[in-house]
Amino acid sequence: MLREYFNQKAAVWDETVAEKDTAKLERMAKRLNLKSGSTALDVGTGTGVFLPFILEKIGNNGRIVALDIAEEMLTRAQSKGYTGNIDYLCADVMDIPLDNETFDAVVCYSSFPHFQDKPRALAELCRVIKRGGRLSICHTKSRVEINNIHSHIDAVCNDTIPGTDEVRSMLSAAGFTEILVNDKSTSYFASALKPK
Repeated sequence: MLREYFNQKAAVWDETVAEKDTAKLERMAKRLNLKSGSTALDVGTGTGVFLPFILEKIGNNGRIVALDIAEEMLTRAQSKGYTGNIDYLCADVMDIPLDNETFDAVVCYSSFPHFQDKPRALAELCRVIKRGGRLSICHTKSRVEINNIHSHIDAVCNDTIPGTDEVRSMLSAAGFTEILVNDKSTSYFASALKPK
């Protein structure tokens, strides 16, 4: 059902839903602390709204795997012709067909609420992150605003960002440490490290 919803929305996503304030996206990308040459997994890449901002941080020697459950979203992202080392992968975050410890960083921009089994998804993300690598969960709106938006859409009405304590607990249970959750009126940002 979720895949079907996002496939149906792909054609109009950029016009109707995607963040259009590039300054907000640039500020969020800075918070990711991505290093030049890094290998990054962009989970729930959608139409690729955040890809150019990640590419700018990792540079020409970096690499992105853009993962999404909806093939139409990925088709739209690919059609934008971003230059850089990007591989597009249609897969579910709860079952990522990639090797252990592949990525320096995992970015979940505007996708975390849609993880249908969050503990399982986070454990899978911990598996594919290298030791010492960082997971970032980020939105350019607050938790309350996102949850409110989703509550009015039947297909995603149960897709929410849990409270701070629950998110911390889930990240810890998945194997992450140095957990930070910062929920402001204008943005949401959580990060955690996989221990070395």
